[in-house]
Amino acid sequence: MSSDPTGNPDTRLLFFKHLAQTSAAPMGLEIVRAEASCLYDRQGKEYIDLIGGISVCNTGHRHPRVVDAIRQQVDQYLHVLVYGEFIQSPQVKYASALARQLPPSLNCVYFTNSGAEATEGAMKLAKKAKNRTGIIAFKQSYHGSTQGALSIMGDEYWRNAFRPLLPDVLHLEYNSVASLHQITERTACVIAETIQAERGVYTPDKEWMMALRKRCDEMGALLILDEIQVGFGRTGILWGFQAFGIVPDILLLGKALGGGMPLGAFIADRSLMWELTEGPALGHITTFGGHPVCCAAGLASLEVLLEEGLTDGVREKEQLFRRLLVHPAILAVRTNGLLIAVEFESYETNKRVIDACIAAGVLTDWFLFAPHCMRIAPPLVITDEQIERACAVILNSIGS
Repeated sequence: MSSDPTGNPDTRLLFFKHLAQTSAAPMGLEIVRAEASCLYDRQGKEYIDLIGGISVCNTGHRHPRVVDAIRQQVDQYLHVLVYGEFIQSPQVKYASALARQLPPSLNCVYFTNSGAEATEGAMKLAKKAKNRTGIIAFKQSYHGSTQGALSIMGDEYWRNAFRPLLPDVLHLEYNSVASLHQITERTACVIAETIQAERGVYTPDKEWMMALRKRCDEMGALLILDEIQVGFGRTGILWGFQAFGIVPDILLLGKALGGGMPLGAFIADRSLMWELTEGPALGHITTFGGHPVCCAAGLASLEVLLEEGLTDGVREKEQLFRRLLVHPAILAVRTNGLLIAVEFESYETNKRVIDACIAAGVLTDWFLFAPHCMRIAPPLVITDEQIERACAVILNSIGS
């Protein structure tokens, strides 16, 4: 077996031998260091990160305050007991900080390990609270890949191989007022992305979101909004739902929630969340959800986001991308803050451009339901100079 410069076994060979693969052709980059908006491979090559860990690293890679918070918590304790039994100050402090930034009805936080687990917990809560079985989701929406979350994923290509899935799930057309009449008194909950990310960044009309909220109220159904990708300032405001003048009954968070550590959450009013405490007891339980190190990192990242005003420059950076990404081969540029889809004529064109960008030191990718669109979701700390360099590489890669 060959060796890398440090004398260790070739990690690339071991990567393919021992790690389960999710793709027949993974990127295969061996990243050894990350700082702010850049990644570095074993050869020292720098990559401007336009993915941000798929909207995870909003405050940048390894922000000093996040790293310091992790170190301090590691010096105190790691895992001590399953979630919810002990009073663990990192969980309490972070839940309280989130509640202070949310509307009064979103005051009770259930921490999970991931956004997909938050989806699962929210579905259980809705069915228990409403004593109904119907769940409504939307076509071309993504909420995770676990069995329940997969059941509400809005694309048959990704669902079909894993049937049977949850029964009594209905998928409606997103941003269609006419479809909302299918929300009925049998509906426990409606789950919607505030902005459809994996479709290639589609933002609904404000009127539709308000009509969705109204219909849920009329039918007594809970409205669950998924902000796993768009939360924590990515759209230029802290929470995406703020742009629509509505408040969900349950909010789903993940990705940027942990500041680079694995963490998810579903948030509701305490009176609603109390449904999980009895009939049965332990109605939802997790061993590692709300891990103290992850909560410490997440709290530090939220504090950085707020105190450094990272959302303030998001719209200006969005417009810089829009001004620079002009080319005959680019059919459209859809944006909502620093969540951006660059549309090409085909997946093949997009993949060629992505590969050329990576070779030239700019990391980007595609969307699950829109493989012909390039994904741009950089850390919010990306500089104007880095945006200009990255866009120059993208344009040059189109012509290469």
